[in-house]
Amino acid sequence: MYKQKIVYTKDLPEYIKDSSKVFKKNGNIKRDFYEEESLKLQYELVKLQKWIIDNDKRLLVIFEGMDTAGKSSTIKEFNAYLNPREARSVALPKPNSKELGQWYFQRYLKQIPNAGEIVFFDRSWYNRAGIELIFGFCTQAQHEHFYKQVNGVEEMLVDDGMLFFKFYLNISKGTQENRIKDRENDPLKSWKLSELDYKSMAKYHEYEVLRDKMFNISGTKHAPWCELDANDKKRARINAVRYLLFNIPYEGKDEALICGVDVAIVRLNH
Repeated sequence: MYKQKIVYTKDLPEYIKDSSKVFKKNGNIKRDFYEEESLKLQYELVKLQKWIIDNDKRLLVIFEGMDTAGKSSTIKEFNAYLNPREARSVALPKPNSKELGQWYFQRYLKQIPNAGEIVFFDRSWYNRAGIELIFGFCTQAQHEHFYKQVNGVEEMLVDDGMLFFKFYLNISKGTQENRIKDRENDPLKSWKLSELDYKSMAKYHEYEVLRDKMFNISGTKHAPWCELDANDKKRARINAVRYLLFNIPYEGKDEALICGVDVAIVRLNH
């Protein structure tokens, strides 16, 4: 695995172009600007996938974050133009009775990529770092045992040549409340709502404490956490793509386009 690094730059379109063409009055980026920049990055992602297939590489990308932070939509950003035969998204349901008797990591590791494949985890083994503890789906002892093992598991994956990235999408409590209301009022998004979403919103500050614990313990040199300010979903998505592309030496990379990330959006925890 190539050691991940973060490079901040002002040589990004959102800083070079006239701000009135980039930003709305509320500070979020405009849809036209987002779509233009996103399309440029999609070409690079297609190049990346070809390099992964041609060189039998394996890419595993984990997405964690606050509820309603935009994990699924960010995965769609990555997956939009990839060959679906060699790229897939994994969102596991709660474990069944058989899986509850397995080693905790077992059902996740069954899903890791084969040679030439890209896999995106929409939530992962880090459920045990947050939601499982908050809602009593695991004991405190199981939670602490998870932290005794997770860094070793990830180091083994990386040592075996896995390209491994961990993204955390962070949003404010106010943003979370607004997105819950938006889902309530939009029939096309109502399927995204569950009773657990409302309970999670009430536990926002507990999530914050466990998030910081997760960064401190499992943000390592071999598997750092890339934290994204996702209060502006679109801006977070393009910077997630930039970060990943910057840290993989695939063939044909447009170095002028993939030159770093936005200091206002991205932070590395390691």
